[in-house]
Amino acid sequence: MQNKKVVLFFFLFCIVSYGQIGGKYTYQFLNLMTSPRQAALGGQVITLYDDDVNQVLFNPATLNADMDNHLAINYGNYYGEVAYGTASYAYTYDRHLQTFQAGVTYVNYGDFEGYDENGQATSNFSGSEAALSVGYAYNIPYTDMFIGANAKLITSTLENYNSFGGALDLGFIYIDDRNDINYGVVFRNIGTQFKTYSGIREPLPFEIIAGISQELEHVPIRWHLTFENLQQWNLAFSNPNRAENNLDGTSSEENVGFLSNVIRHTIFGVELFPKKAINLRIGYNFRRSAELKIVEQRSFSGISFGFGIKLNKLKFNYSYSRYTSAANTSLFGLTLNLQ
Repeated sequence: MQNKKVVLFFFLFCIVSYGQIGGKYTYQFLNLMTSPRQAALGGQVITLYDDDVNQVLFNPATLNADMDNHLAINYGNYYGEVAYGTASYAYTYDRHLQTFQAGVTYVNYGDFEGYDENGQATSNFSGSEAALSVGYAYNIPYTDMFIGANAKLITSTLENYNSFGGALDLGFIYIDDRNDINYGVVFRNIGTQFKTYSGIREPLPFEIIAGISQELEHVPIRWHLTFENLQQWNLAFSNPNRAENNLDGTSSEENVGFLSNVIRHTIFGVELFPKKAINLRIGYNFRRSAELKIVEQRSFSGISFGFGIKLNKLKFNYSYSRYTSAANTSLFGLTLNLQ
């Protein structure tokens, strides 16, 4: 049985398809980190299975009765005037229907100065986007496997252009209590635009994520290994600043090989004291590091860290994510147990 799980996991990792990641999709805000805990572990973690109601926004299969009447609110400044936040709430109607969840993700892009094609000043404008979601999870009878779904309604306003769409997240998680290992797979942002900005229909940022995590038996550490963007194999690109000059005056572009592509799908995170009142977190996003690091300069892109503090029925979480030497972001979160 264990061998079958491993084979299935690596089969999912080897999925290959075509497409581009950056600049080809609308509603990109759907991929923002949903909580400080998520961000501190490098992002995209889908195997957290406890009372953290934020986790349902990334993997609906993690919804469980321990989240009943928990409310989470998160806020952070992204870049410049861009700010975003998320909220998540879970409620157990009864033990037969299990637990439902409602969530929201919101981003405000701030104010912009408007100019026409001739460079003449016009009126200022702003932009914002939001997604409302409802989630539900189901325990497959007589197993430790859970499946779940999030249904999302999406609205976007950019200057005087408006768009409205819908999407579905499908999640799966297997809880191996004997070895304290969790396996997860998520298909995110399956959907379409109901109303386009200007008559051109754009695809949503569909993504397949697989993950595994384990809490060590005699050490208070839980590690998380995530493989993102499995719907597309080739994530790497040649950086022109790393091109090699030849003796004949020409240049050869950077060679991006198999291992470089594998690394760009990988995120690794660690939680220290995961079940204690105070826990520490650190993560490393390899793709973020590869894409944002500056040539011949150590910028520590891709690193993130944070902590969580639990005080009775209140939890406070914080994360700091390193992007470049000029752009970093902090995310703050509160989780309230309203029982």
